[in-house]
Amino acid sequence: MDTATGTTREVDLHRLDLRFAEARLLEPRAVEALARSIEQNGQRIACIAVPEDGNRLILVDGYRRILALRRLGRDTASVEAWACDLAQALLTVLARANARPFAALEEALLLRELVHGQGLSEREVARRSGRDVSWVSRRLQLICALPEVLLTAVRKGDLSTWAATRVLAPLARANAEHAAQLLGALASTPLSTRELHTWFRHYQGASRAARARMVEHPRLFIEAVQARDEQRADARLREGPEGQCAADVRQLLALIKRLRQCLPTLSTLAQPEPVLSALTRLRTALDALQSDLARSFDHDPQPDPRCGPHPANSRPEPARNQPSTEALA
Repeated sequence: MDTATGTTREVDLHRLDLRFAEARLLEPRAVEALARSIEQNGQRIACIAVPEDGNRLILVDGYRRILALRRLGRDTASVEAWACDLAQALLTVLARANARPFAALEEALLLRELVHGQGLSEREVARRSGRDVSWVSRRLQLICALPEVLLTAVRKGDLSTWAATRVLAPLARANAEHAAQLLGALASTPLSTRELHTWFRHYQGASRAARARMVEHPRLFIEAVQARDEQRADARLREGPEGQCAADVRQLLALIKRLRQCLPTLSTLAQPEPVLSALTRLRTALDALQSDLARSFDHDPQPDPRCGPHPANSRPEPARNQPSTEALA
């Protein structure tokens, strides 16, 4: 990179052109933390801008710092003006990702500006930013899959990048109405990443009627799932290990019943050897299980007296390999 850097100086905030504000994630908590740091220690890292015609500067990096300064009521910011064109400045910021880590969505938004706004090809962007073409293509595909309403929600911090790309984007492609309903419901009753993953997993296997209820009240559905899981956990605790074994046996019976229902289709197989081999292994495993169960339940109600303590020696014998009381304490 041959980007020339200029001197750092104090610049009035009204002179900054916040052209790429939509390409940054706000993250209110990060802005709050940055505002506290600036209030205590001052602005330690200068913003980066490139000059435009006239007296204005296009802000390239430092949007959170500007938000933090405005929150503190400041009128100026420490800005470093780069003596290069806008495209080169954006490419340099991308290349310096180790010094300033960007979210994947932020990188995608900057790449979209370089490709569609500055007219650069994906290959040229990859070469000038020190990346490969496949990385640029994957980032652009990430942003192309997200509707504008989801981009806005992610940028404002109302939705995580994971939720937008892994849940809302696939849902929007399959059912835009349900995606809009879910986004509206999450605005008032947000779900954690784990809860949203659970919700989407159940949504994929639910009927149409159940899906309609799930998108209207996602929090209510998650609470119902959690209550059901707690009831199952209580039942397992109450029934003990023997109850869990009985439940596992019932599951095996259900699987065997389903396999027997598939027998008519097995007659059409050209090579039934894999199925027959699997059934043979299953029969062996069931025989071994039955043998183990018989040994577990076959106990002697009157143990051999020779295995107990000798009646002539009634004194308690000290236990071996046991820690002392002080060690336990």
